[in-house]
Amino acid sequence: MIRSLLSLFTIGLVTILGLSLVLSVVGTAIGLASFLLFKAAPVLFVGWIVVKALEKLRGRSVLSDADQSWLEGD
Repeated sequence: MIRSLLSLFTIGLVTILGLSLVLSVVGTAIGLASFLLFKAAPVLFVGWIVVKALEKLRGRSVLSDADQSWLEGD
């Protein structure tokens, strides 16, 4: 009788610990996703728009001959 009660208690304890671990991982993932979506993504998007606007104003940058040869590996 005591053995079965202790085994049920142990199973319940392990289950509660496992669920708390899983829920903490899920919560961390949701928190990270919301941070990236609502904090980092708008900043990156605005930066991308500024870069594209500056590119249109200045025109496409042309690489020098030395830079082009370095990129090609000659």
